[in-house]
Amino acid sequence: MSLHAATVQPALALGGALNAVAALAHVGCIVFGASWYRFFGAGERMARMADAGHPMHVIVTAAIAGVLALWAAYAFSAAGLLPRMPWPKLVLSGIAGIYLLRGLAGIGVALFVAKTEQGTPFWWWSSTICLGLGLLHAWGLSRAWERL
Repeated sequence: MSLHAATVQPALALGGALNAVAALAHVGCIVFGASWYRFFGAGERMARMADAGHPMHVIVTAAIAGVLALWAAYAFSAAGLLPRMPWPKLVLSGIAGIYLLRGLAGIGVALFVAKTEQGTPFWWWSSTICLGLGLLHAWGLSRAWERL
């Protein structure tokens, strides 16, 4: 497969890069522990598990990192930067949908927990990021749909 700037879908390339950054941030939480979990707002429970050396924080975070890495590969593939992967329309529609649902649901949670103020900043910023990623993936997919 030859790569030419004219054939690369920039929205999906950016979506893939952002998915990869998110995957690496999750790996960073595993490697650097509780302080990273706290910084990224993963919750005190995950931070305590990391401090205690409990394996569950590694399992959960590695699973999330793996999913995000797979999503990055799909976005890069549909962008024209990697070889074609199976079912790109279906998978990328699912990725966009999951991000959009997470973003909208998270805003609902942020509004609900705003009364207690516990966790509110995490829900606002993470939901905004998810909404943006969902829109980016949906827009990029719509632009690449015919060639996928």
